[in-house]
Amino acid sequence: MSEMRSADELELAVRVVELVRELGGSGCEAEVNVRHEAEALTRFANSAIHQNVASATTDVRLRLHTDGRTAGGSTTLTGPDGLRTLVERTLAAARVSPADRSWPGLAPPAPPRLSAGHAGSGERSGLGFGFDEATARADPAERAARVRDFVEAAGGLETAGYCRTLFVSAAFANSAGQAVHGRTAEAAMDGIARTAGADGVARLAAARLADLDGAVLGARAAAKARAAVGPIELPPGEYEVVLEPEAVSDLLKNLAVFGFDGRAHHQRQSFAEPGKEQFDPSVTMVDEPLGSREEPAADLPFDDEGTPRRALVLVRDGVTAAVTHDRTSAALAGAESTGHASPSSRSWGPHARHVRLEAVPVSGNGPPAGGTAPIADSARPLVARMRRGLLVTDLWYTRVLDPKTLVITGLTRNGVWLVEDGEITAPVSNLRFTQSYPRALAPGRVLGIGASTVLLPELWGRARYGAPALHLAAWNITGNASG
Repeated sequence: MSEMRSADELELAVRVVELVRELGGSGCEAEVNVRHEAEALTRFANSAIHQNVASATTDVRLRLHTDGRTAGGSTTLTGPDGLRTLVERTLAAARVSPADRSWPGLAPPAPPRLSAGHAGSGERSGLGFGFDEATARADPAERAARVRDFVEAAGGLETAGYCRTLFVSAAFANSAGQAVHGRTAEAAMDGIARTAGADGVARLAAARLADLDGAVLGARAAAKARAAVGPIELPPGEYEVVLEPEAVSDLLKNLAVFGFDGRAHHQRQSFAEPGKEQFDPSVTMVDEPLGSREEPAADLPFDDEGTPRRALVLVRDGVTAAVTHDRTSAALAGAESTGHASPSSRSWGPHARHVRLEAVPVSGNGPPAGGTAPIADSARPLVARMRRGLLVTDLWYTRVLDPKTLVITGLTRNGVWLVEDGEITAPVSNLRFTQSYPRALAPGRVLGIGASTVLLPELWGRARYGAPALHLAAWNITGNASG
């Protein structure tokens, strides 16, 4: 079924454009997104599966501009009557809408930049992994097998989490002649193990369900939980830290949403200053929706305005290189769209959703970090170099205090350890921090970046981040378990 879907969605999109011409006249500009999404989720708690759910919807979204006014509408009714009603309703809404002086016009016809995944080859090429039919068709038993392996590998510890698969087939058409379609599939697993009040976590995203090994993830989460029992407290202050990939993904997400947003940049609400060395020279960040040699294709080859997606270098060797734009923010800034339009980008800004912090090869792994806490491969040599500091697994409940300087407050989670002379010496209770993320990555403050990245899912969205471990000179701890 998935082989045929993208052509079906394109036919629907073109049909809606034709209805707009029929009912709204030749002067009406229209863009149509048709998205079929099938998500399946297997949840487990108390070391047993308690929920298996699946949903499949086809959503048609129309945005049109007529007589200087813009309106949008959507429907899941894809028959002739449903589509006609959508067009009639949206035209009526446009006639009573205020004038839209920021309307940027429609994306011109342009072919998407196809990765192997969007070409449908199912093979790996220099542009990334191909679309995986098996993941798109995965059944509950396949997800349950990974949950079983996770639970068994935890060796009797209490476990909880999920395993999910997602298949998307979508198309876009507008009245300027742009017409594109594509499909993508992904899988993710996220689980914790718990003992004596201590938690350990393991999570991973992949283009293929077959690449998720529940046993490996379960063993990692359990080992972290066991190593986190009996934590000590440390006083507030600035600490040298090694952030594991799970924690680094939070940095990448907040930098993408609040820093590299072209709308916020135009409104002078972002720290980003393209052309300026704002980061350590070791830092390079790239948004890669079409994948790379190291990571699978992550998204459709076009955005919600039909603009072809492409890799976008956000930071190159410490120098901020770009911010993200949809057509509206690009018009305001006198720039071009970077292919980051989404259903909410006109209101909340265009955001990069597939940011990768480039790994940095290191010479030698150094001595073992000691202790029993499993360490991400890219973190081990960084920990071995640390004189006294903290190894942090995860960050959560992070909230922005100042968007301009991107000062964030949040908590550590799922394991923190004290490191002395390159050795893990004690688990530490969870800590509160208040830290400017750009300042933490400023010139001279990045002491090391891991040699490999881990692809991590966003907990509540459709974004994925390629994160290595990160060694930072200072991280501002403002509280501990006592307050």
